[in-house]
Amino acid sequence: MAIRTLGRPKFPIQLNSIHNFNQEFPNPVFKQFSTDPKKALTSIPRKSHERNLISLSGLFRRYGFQPSQISNFLKSNQFLLNLKPSHVQKSLKILLSLKPSQEFLSSVVYSCPSILDFDFLEKWETKFSDMGISNFTSSAIRNIFEVSRRFELGPDDALRCVMCLKGLGFSESTVVNVLEAFPLVIMMDEDRIRDKMVFLMDIGFEKDDVDRIIRLFPFSMAFEVGKKMKPLFDEFEDLGFSLDVVRWEVLRDPRVLGMEVGELTQCLKMLRSLKCRTVIKENIFRIGAFRAGYEVKMRVDCLRKYGLTYRDAFTVLWKEPRALLYEIVHIEKKIDFLLQTMKFDVFCLVQVPEYLGVNFEKKVVPRYNVIEYLSSSGRLGDEVGLRGLIKPSRLRFYNLYVKPYPECKKLYGRYAAAEVKSRHPAGMWKLFQPQKHSESREDVENIRSFMESIT
Repeated sequence: MAIRTLGRPKFPIQLNSIHNFNQEFPNPVFKQFSTDPKKALTSIPRKSHERNLISLSGLFRRYGFQPSQISNFLKSNQFLLNLKPSHVQKSLKILLSLKPSQEFLSSVVYSCPSILDFDFLEKWETKFSDMGISNFTSSAIRNIFEVSRRFELGPDDALRCVMCLKGLGFSESTVVNVLEAFPLVIMMDEDRIRDKMVFLMDIGFEKDDVDRIIRLFPFSMAFEVGKKMKPLFDEFEDLGFSLDVVRWEVLRDPRVLGMEVGELTQCLKMLRSLKCRTVIKENIFRIGAFRAGYEVKMRVDCLRKYGLTYRDAFTVLWKEPRALLYEIVHIEKKIDFLLQTMKFDVFCLVQVPEYLGVNFEKKVVPRYNVIEYLSSSGRLGDEVGLRGLIKPSRLRFYNLYVKPYPECKKLYGRYAAAEVKSRHPAGMWKLFQPQKHSESREDVENIRSFMESIT
């Protein structure tokens, strides 16, 4: 007992004395060996992240990823450093088992890196084989993973959707196309999918026709029957088109279903107000009024893709209806040449819509070559704009820019000779000279007497 009573008060006294000693006599040597608890805690995961970074970089290299892209990929997706490299390797093996393609592996990982989570991907290992589709494309698988990961869907949701589509009679290629174009179909219930098929069959389409329509235009699965499809067919009926014509046009190009309500009405209104030559208008309506209106819609979409507004696109086509007679591929070729080679702005088409109505190879390219040569050689006083390039007639352009410079005739090609070519063959003028008659002495006397009588 005596030992215990003597030992108790000494312990706190010793602690206080040591504390006071450190405050009064600070020792820098002691501070060098002291450790900050925060630094000690952060240094451990930092080292583990560095080890994971090295391990994952080597792992991605072994699976064929480009070394130049691995570093940026891991830096932009830091959460991957928290995954175990062994789990990432198992995830990569699962992906390769679904589609043994390096292109597929790279596209899936780069577009949706979160699927490398083994806990998520392990559930999908056998589900694709359960769907019973042998021709799954890389984009279809990638879209399924992206939608499932984003909306926290499971493999059973995708399996239910695929089995629903197959149960309604859609072919495997149609199902794959739908998953490529509209993967959100996974979130739709069976009744909404069935309603679209029933609506099209009630209009008069056969089951095989519906399958073909969905296969060629799979995004139509996104359209609601009551909000989009039924009002669209009501508009076709109000415009005077029979169901036979509508069915034919939909089977001809299922993208007709993608038109907005009222869009065809606006296109036909524009066509009927055209002020152009009768021949051009007849050629536009030669394919039928429905198809002619749809062709306007397609070209409006093409112009809007390059930055024109809806109003400007209609203005261009109304001013230059010859553009409706060119294929969209040719229109895109002209606009690409205008933007990339000629370095004009797309809004120049509003001022000079004739550019879309002239022949590209015969008029645009030869004239541009001549102007570009003269401009580079310093022979043009003023800059020639798009209007000065397209508006002049063939003869006027030839006299202004080709005839004064003989070397430009080669750039202008065979059209240089065509500009000055006479409309009549050589020697034809001789046939139009009046016949000459020999004058006798009697004729001379008659003329003289006539003249004297006048004076």
